[in-house]
Amino acid sequence: MRSSASSPRRAAAVLALPLFAALTVTAPAGADAGPRQALQQLSPPGTGPRIWPDTPDGFAALPGLGRGPTTGGAGGKTVTVTTQAELNKYVTAAEPYIIRVAGRIDITPKGTELRVASNKTIIGAGTSGHIVGGGFFLRAGVHNVIIRNLTIRDTLMPDDDPGDDAYDYDAIQLDTADYIWIDHNRLSSMNDGLIDSRKDTTNLTVSWNHLLNNNKTFGIGWTSNVTSQITIHHNWFQNTKSRNPSADNIANLHMYNNHLQNITGYGNFVRGLTKAVIENSYYDTVRDPYYVEAGELVQRGNIVVNSTWGNGKVKEKGSAFDPKSFYSYTLDPAADVPALLRAYTGPQGNIGA
Repeated sequence: MRSSASSPRRAAAVLALPLFAALTVTAPAGADAGPRQALQQLSPPGTGPRIWPDTPDGFAALPGLGRGPTTGGAGGKTVTVTTQAELNKYVTAAEPYIIRVAGRIDITPKGTELRVASNKTIIGAGTSGHIVGGGFFLRAGVHNVIIRNLTIRDTLMPDDDPGDDAYDYDAIQLDTADYIWIDHNRLSSMNDGLIDSRKDTTNLTVSWNHLLNNNKTFGIGWTSNVTSQITIHHNWFQNTKSRNPSADNIANLHMYNNHLQNITGYGNFVRGLTKAVIENSYYDTVRDPYYVEAGELVQRGNIVVNSTWGNGKVKEKGSAFDPKSFYSYTLDPAADVPALLRAYTGPQGNIGA
């Protein structure tokens, strides 16, 4: 949109998700393990196999609002879709569903954002799930949604202006939604945002995504309230311009182990009254890698190479908050982040397979 720890419930979710629970990938030699709280039963680095979780970490995993943590369509029927009509039927249904996207689905008319209802898991079957020419919209009141392991791409319009202002075609737009997990997707070449988290969307975790080749990448805000809680970790921002993310009026924003590469506009922009913590991320060839305006920013353990800040950019301010007062997590070394994310961001062949 254009701007101006194990539990009975978790066990039940695993049983309800036989298609993508306890999945493994082989880690490359020397690769670190990623967030330990999310990768249970993980072998030592470099020995494999890796087990990807079926439920999120971060703020999307916390209880609250009478409905957390995020479980998506757990407990609902599993369906496999190959057409836009099938996909739209199930994402808009009142009942919970686990929706496997098997193959390429071309969305018409171009730029259509399918209206996703609550209690849904939309997951690519291995690397085959492509949404081309459209995306998803989660309106006010929608909650408990997982969007995972998909490629969503290509709504660019040849007659649009350089600022992508004539067409509002997002990959994923969220307006006052809550308990959302966006994980292991590849999002690119959209005629507006890749992810727009708007109007007090909260308890959102965005993890292990590859966001590339876009102008407006990841915008957060469009609100005067300061209530949202968002975790953004292990994402690869590549060849993008602005909003990586632009984060306005967020009560608690935790970003860690992200990789920003070839960013021509600006990197992590902390705006409004946002309180942000940025940790162990890697910035390579980024204009203004991270900076704070009126909010608070704590940054630590980050690596910045081939990058510059403009005059007057404030790199840190205030004490923000302590993420560990909300949830446990373990950081990967910043130096390991580029290789780790090249190997594991975006759709994985054994998720949803």
